[in-house]
Amino acid sequence: MRALLLFFCLLFNLPGALAGQRCAADVPVQRADLGEVSLVYQSVGSSTDPALLLVMGLGGQLIHWPDDVVEALCRQGFRVIRYDNRDVGLSRWKQLPPSANLTLELLRYKLGLSVAAPYTLTDMAGDGLRLMDALQVDQFHVLGVSMGGMIAQHLAAIAPERVRSLTLVMSSSGAAGLPAPSPALIQLLARRSAPSREVAIEQQADLLAALGSPQVRDERAVLLQQAALAYDRAFNPEGAKRQIMAILAEPSRVELLNQLRVPTLVVHGTADPLLPVMHGVHLAAHIQGSQLRLIPGLAHRFQEPFKAPLLGAVLPYLKSHREDLTHLARL
Repeated sequence: MRALLLFFCLLFNLPGALAGQRCAADVPVQRADLGEVSLVYQSVGSSTDPALLLVMGLGGQLIHWPDDVVEALCRQGFRVIRYDNRDVGLSRWKQLPPSANLTLELLRYKLGLSVAAPYTLTDMAGDGLRLMDALQVDQFHVLGVSMGGMIAQHLAAIAPERVRSLTLVMSSSGAAGLPAPSPALIQLLARRSAPSREVAIEQQADLLAALGSPQVRDERAVLLQQAALAYDRAFNPEGAKRQIMAILAEPSRVELLNQLRVPTLVVHGTADPLLPVMHGVHLAAHIQGSQLRLIPGLAHRFQEPFKAPLLGAVLPYLKSHREDLTHLARL
């Protein structure tokens, strides 16, 4: 009977089919009440697999993790958890934080003065930890992109005994003296208010284009479609402004990074217009034992031609540490 079952599994590629079904990224979203905020999240894969927490960047929703990337990570044997950070997507406040003036805080930042933010990146790292508490996940891997990578650095510093590996993509140490983005790009990033849906979508498409690689020609219609999808799911310009202020208020993380002892992979693009490549180089240089992978032409978006190089950098690293965790679980 066992031989017959094995024959049918091989005949119909049942293991592959089951893996594909288990890793389908279109699972329903769920909500976790974490005190001052409730976060919406998705859990893709088996609850018995090692967990991989995905932390998105500024203004990004969980849908900005491409489904095919999430499914590829899941097929490596991970339970992939992606969520809406506080102030974006479908996540909600119990009581809104104090309002703040982004224009004023940007001016203070340019003058070298302290920036007042309604919350910090450390607070946002605490959200991720409380989400894993709510899911009863003790140890997990973390993959953060851009601001999400900054949050991930704090998360690993707060709970190093829980973070099995750290993958930082398109991120930075926040140190002074690193190359700055162009003023035009900063203006696009800060332009968050819009009088109508059409204007908001056009503005977001402009920003997506500016964050893309010069090696890739983006179709305007595709950018508009991506922007419309995000807008129609949730549009919260005030929340994005508060996230910007949390970044501006953040001091250099070099001292924090120098003390990290979590296995770390840093991935950065050579054509990143927002956080130029030296941000990634500097970040890796201050994390003991970290690995650095530079991807030629990669900018500051998950563009289709760069998904394969990104996965080629990230998957082998995560797989090696997943096997370490699986081995520990068996001891």
